[in-house]
Amino acid sequence: MKVSSSKLNRALNQGFGVFLGIAIAVWVLRGFGILTFLPGGVIWLLLFGAIAMAILSYVQKTWWRF
Repeated sequence: MKVSSSKLNRALNQGFGVFLGIAIAVWVLRGFGILTFLPGGVIWLLLFGAIAMAILSYVQKTWWRF
C-alpha cells in the first residue's frame, strides 16, 4: 500500500504536535511537583523527538518527491 506524501506529512505534523504537547505537559507538571519522579532526560527525549518529527516533515515535504 502506497502512502501519499500529503498523508505522510500530516502524520509527521501530528506526531510533532503530540511529542511537543506531551513534553510541555510533563515539563509543567514536573515544575508543579506532580511528576517529580520522572527524570529530566524524559523531557529532553520528548523534545528531541518533536524536533526530529519536524525535520522529517520538512524534508519529506521539500526533498522527497514520491
